[in-house]
Amino acid sequence: MRRLARIFAAAMLLATPLATQAQVTVRESPYWAEKVAAGELPAAAERIPSTPLIVDLAAKGRAFGTQGGTLHTMVTRVKDIRQMVPFGYARLVGFDQDYVLSADILAGYDVEEGRKFTLHLRPNHRWSDGHPFTSADFEYWWLHVANNAKLAPSGPPDFLRVDGEYPQVSFPDPLTVIYEWSKPNTHFIPTLAQARPPFILRPAHYLKQFHANFATADTMAQKISEMRVRSWAAMHNKLDNMYKYDNPDLPTLQPWMRTEGKASSRFMFVRNPYYHRIDSRGIQLPYIDAVEMSVVGRGLVAAKSNAGESDLQARGLGFRDISILKKGELEGGNYRVLLWANGTASQIAIYPNLNYADAKWRKVLRDVRFRRALSLGIDRRMINRALYFGLGQEGGMAVLSQSPFFKADYRAAWSSFDLQQANALLDDMGLTERRADGIRLLPDGRPVSIVVETAGERIEVENTLQIITDTWRDIGVRLILRPFSRDTLRNRVYSGVTMASVWYGWDNGIPTLDASPDFLAPRAQEFFAWPMWGQHFQTAGEAGEACDMPAAIELLKLSQDWEHAGNRVDRGAIWDRMLQIHADQQFGIGILSEAPQPVVVSRRLRNVPEVAFWAWEPGAQFGIHRPDEFYFVPEGEQ
Repeated sequence: MRRLARIFAAAMLLATPLATQAQVTVRESPYWAEKVAAGELPAAAERIPSTPLIVDLAAKGRAFGTQGGTLHTMVTRVKDIRQMVPFGYARLVGFDQDYVLSADILAGYDVEEGRKFTLHLRPNHRWSDGHPFTSADFEYWWLHVANNAKLAPSGPPDFLRVDGEYPQVSFPDPLTVIYEWSKPNTHFIPTLAQARPPFILRPAHYLKQFHANFATADTMAQKISEMRVRSWAAMHNKLDNMYKYDNPDLPTLQPWMRTEGKASSRFMFVRNPYYHRIDSRGIQLPYIDAVEMSVVGRGLVAAKSNAGESDLQARGLGFRDISILKKGELEGGNYRVLLWANGTASQIAIYPNLNYADAKWRKVLRDVRFRRALSLGIDRRMINRALYFGLGQEGGMAVLSQSPFFKADYRAAWSSFDLQQANALLDDMGLTERRADGIRLLPDGRPVSIVVETAGERIEVENTLQIITDTWRDIGVRLILRPFSRDTLRNRVYSGVTMASVWYGWDNGIPTLDASPDFLAPRAQEFFAWPMWGQHFQTAGEAGEACDMPAAIELLKLSQDWEHAGNRVDRGAIWDRMLQIHADQQFGIGILSEAPQPVVVSRRLRNVPEVAFWAWEPGAQFGIHRPDEFYFVPEGEQ
């Protein structure tokens, strides 16, 4: 009966016009007023959904804003215009500022037994080009993209597979989509809220013209020739990338849409006239009319921010930049510097590659005594004081103290600076022979030299490794630093030619009670300690290598047990065991965490939180703080 009542209430909400749902008069946007007056665009009241998402700014401690202005920000690569997707953070379901999941693009959703999910769309919701957004867009993706062998050779994404079973997906009416499994799918809703969401929908009306199932052979041949691609599938995939944000013609549901034109160093994104969120006064969000994203050299982000060339900047800035930025702020700069907590599990982490191509070295790297010795040979206190003014939290890689799964013992495991114990562990491995300079020798006579590869993007990484070089020498280990570009580093790690690498710790350092621990298991190549095992899982055995270490195998099983656990108590116990294994095994050797992230904010920009987390998962960095609610005050009022 309660279930029927919820469905009825949701149906009533979906059918209730805005005037009945809330006494809100929708106001026209000055940005689009000229097009509305010319009859080129419907009035704002006709553009928004019949049941828009009405934002309660007062409940969030925020002020009402005014529409207008252009927000300037910077990225360091052309392809990073994709950051507009996490920045806008319009999701079917998203995290709010308290990291609680709630409907966003969706009007609501119902869950039955954790296995049946009914998604309710907003009536009269439209894509950025004005075409209706309906269940047909979900149907197109499911039937003609995800299950089309030419477009998706591997089939639907992994989070839709439960014990090898894909869901039954149905579309009973234009405003309803149902995903149903025979067993619970604990990943489904949280995955929709990710910084890089899976996009289980597509603008069908636009993409059908590039799909062989909907266009004639002659039309396809002409378009393929015009685009200079080899096949209709290559053409479709090139134009259909909702995350890359590189196709101005691809309709979107995000708050800002990319404008026309081919740019190389400056990209413009303007307000989506059909965006689904409004404030309680009837003003359509986003408040800011446009975002201008400039591509600059990585080393110039701090200098240009200091010169006042960015209204909102965190990417490209690091702890090392705080002093110069604060100096500029105090000397009359047109910006403020906020220090947000960093949400990654570790600022810097070293990943011995357990899938390294050299068989003899792989055996050494897989010996837990070796990884523990490397961790014990790091003077984290010195690194913290020398590079972070003592503001970091020293310790190995673990979830942060703000997570309900945090345990201080896990962060402290094998992370004290203890050269005596480190040397004892290496001696116990049989690595007792040394060269004249004190560097240990492998059984085959080669020196124990660890080549640590980096992305070459953060000076603090290089400085940290210089300090570690000295302390590792005291345990008979030579560290060789080798920088590459980010993409090159990833490709080398994934192919097994990298011995060890440096990256951040887990993206999600503050997992919530319902968060999935799958990133703790060898399920993805992105964890640099086991790329081949991750590939094997991701491709269902078609690529990579099968996991063959007992501790890693246990992690994989635990992650699967979590998917079938029926309550938070059982899930919490699984989380704890997985974190315990990581602390004990030192798959990723964390250095320190929670060093502040500088955020440069224009003095005219409002509703930016003073205290917040800077985290990719969960939260999409700025996204969870809802930039569509940020606004500018006039000059002189700051």
